[in-house]
Amino acid sequence: MMSKSLRNRSLVIVGVCLACAYLLFGPVRLMDPLTGQFSWSIIRSNFTATQLKANLAANIKLGLDLKGGSHLILQVQTDDALRSITDGNVEKAKDLLKQAGLAFKQATSPGLGQVVVELDDTSKMEEVKKKIGDDFGPGWTISTAGKNVVFTIKTEEAVSLRERATEQAMLVIDNRVNALGVTENTIQRHGPPQNYQILLQLPGVSDPERVKNLIRAESRLELKLVSGGPFGSEDEAKQSLGGTVPPDKEVLPASERRSGPDPASKQFYVVDRTPVITGADLRRADARPSSMGGNQYEILFSLRASGADRFFNTTSANIGKSLAIVLNNEIKSAPNIKGAIRDSGQIEGDFTREEAEDLALTLNSGALPARVVYLEERTVGPSLGADSIRQGIVSSLVGLAGVVLVVLFYYRFSGLNAVIALILNLVMLLASLRVVGAVLTLPGIAGVVLTIGMAVDSNVLIFERIREELKLGKVVRSAVSLGFDRAFITVLDTHVTTVVSAMFLFIFGTGPIRGFAVTLVAGLVANMFTAIFVSRTIFDYILSREGRSQESLSI
Repeated sequence: MMSKSLRNRSLVIVGVCLACAYLLFGPVRLMDPLTGQFSWSIIRSNFTATQLKANLAANIKLGLDLKGGSHLILQVQTDDALRSITDGNVEKAKDLLKQAGLAFKQATSPGLGQVVVELDDTSKMEEVKKKIGDDFGPGWTISTAGKNVVFTIKTEEAVSLRERATEQAMLVIDNRVNALGVTENTIQRHGPPQNYQILLQLPGVSDPERVKNLIRAESRLELKLVSGGPFGSEDEAKQSLGGTVPPDKEVLPASERRSGPDPASKQFYVVDRTPVITGADLRRADARPSSMGGNQYEILFSLRASGADRFFNTTSANIGKSLAIVLNNEIKSAPNIKGAIRDSGQIEGDFTREEAEDLALTLNSGALPARVVYLEERTVGPSLGADSIRQGIVSSLVGLAGVVLVVLFYYRFSGLNAVIALILNLVMLLASLRVVGAVLTLPGIAGVVLTIGMAVDSNVLIFERIREELKLGKVVRSAVSLGFDRAFITVLDTHVTTVVSAMFLFIFGTGPIRGFAVTLVAGLVANMFTAIFVSRTIFDYILSREGRSQESLSI
């Protein structure tokens, strides 16, 4: 009769098997989606071969080398970020000196990471150095040359800025790709750190042009008050200002086309240089069909609290005037302000659905800190991925078949025990990949094959120990018990050392190496359960059967 302990262990094994099966082939729908009622026909439809295969394909995520897709290597032009910081500091230096009432001739940037302030009165040099130096911070050195005060960025500060620009670019790119719906993408640093390169892998994306355009798209959104226009040409707009554009104004082109004999020519507006709000104030942007009908789309946006307050104050004070919606230095529309607006608005233009969706995604993800250029592009076709899957499965099955035949020949009935444990080990391994959200790659399949070998090795250690105990004259039940107990430390030691090695591969390795490490660790953890817990339970069940001789064991 089966003991309570054996029955409990058997229930645990059955529970684990059912849970793994559900993770691999679920979910199972119980209700009719139309009626909301329990339906046997719906349940039966979940267990057809086609549906189970579809569920398995959806639950086991495949990497780029198996599924096909695009492999891109990008380089962040970190000089752009450094130049932006430098130019910003030039304007900041001017503002600080004006606020402090310190006279200066000019502030310029003759080189990357360098700001030069030319003074009329050198007696104010120390005040200028302190005023600007305190604002720039300890990352800048200060020197003098005649009437000039020179601020130069330190090498370590420049390196830090470049690193931050690269990390920020990775975050923005990841947000844009994820928002586009590309699942299981890989984004990580590539090559030497000083190259500032990024590796981007997009499984399932065979035509990466749209993704490339989305990644490198600018997203500078500004809302500016209109001072004049529209004008037929840039010169006409400048003439309205007396021929010279003042520092607080600028002339921008509009994407709206003119009506009349030359609809292709652009219009121009005079707008305030300082925007009311920018893309930094944006909370969310969404594409939707245009209220004007047709096949055009528009972008509806909402603002954060701080930006909404500024927007409300400005629109309240300028009812009846025009507000230009400027995207990447081009006016998309310039509607009249009909009333106070607090936290929402819309961008109208000749957008197709794809253009509107891409623009909304770009605005939501924020602006890149610097330009990116593409150094390498490779596309892996789905057919090549299918060949890799087929060859990987064949190699795994051939290895598994060879191991099974040898084990059954050498250990007879006990070999069947090892085969059952090995199959459960593989099922648990695949189920664990779904739990942790791991992606199966070709190196991952190599990890599966290695797991097969290590799983059998664990059984060999245990079985050989049982044989030794039988040769020493122990009865079968005692030999089995001692064999498992005395082999446990050896099996645990081999698994722990291998797991530690795999962890270092995962920490310091790149994508493919990490895939190998993940499958190897998952297989080893599963093997500790199957080789020790499942195999012993099978032996105990066989030995507990009534009427069975306890004098021999097929091993």
